[in-house]
Amino acid sequence: KEDFFFFFYSFKIAMLYTAFAIVATLSNILAQDICSYLYSGDFSILVSIIIGTGFGLIVKYILDKKYIFQYKTETPAHNRQIFFLYTIMGILTTMIFWGFELGFHYFFQTKEMRYLGGILGLMIGYICKYHLDKHYVFKMV
Repeated sequence: KEDFFFFFYSFKIAMLYTAFAIVATLSNILAQDICSYLYSGDFSILVSIIIGTGFGLIVKYILDKKYIFQYKTETPAHNRQIFFLYTIMGILTTMIFWGFELGFHYFFQTKEMRYLGGILGLMIGYICKYHLDKHYVFKMV
């Protein structure tokens, strides 16, 4: 009986995390596309990736903190500290994401393939990010 509830809870968390990763991914790609539409000058791809990454990070942090880890910060300063740790853990996973997106852009030279590379990189990165966040950011004391 306990195994069933553990499995159900784990499955529920995995589905929520996947849904939130999709929401954050779509937010990221949409922010990139809007940025690319508004600015097409020097370094426009890099600028759009940075803005999209920041937007996706904030969306994912809010969803993860509240619904995945049910973590409550005590003060605004504590929230900034947790967000800082969350961001630090995201640096490695962001490098995975950017590597895929820029790699696809380099090899295929189309916006669609660049976005596909970004989506694949985000999927891999989010799997790694969950484990990092669980063990280092939202650890329960």
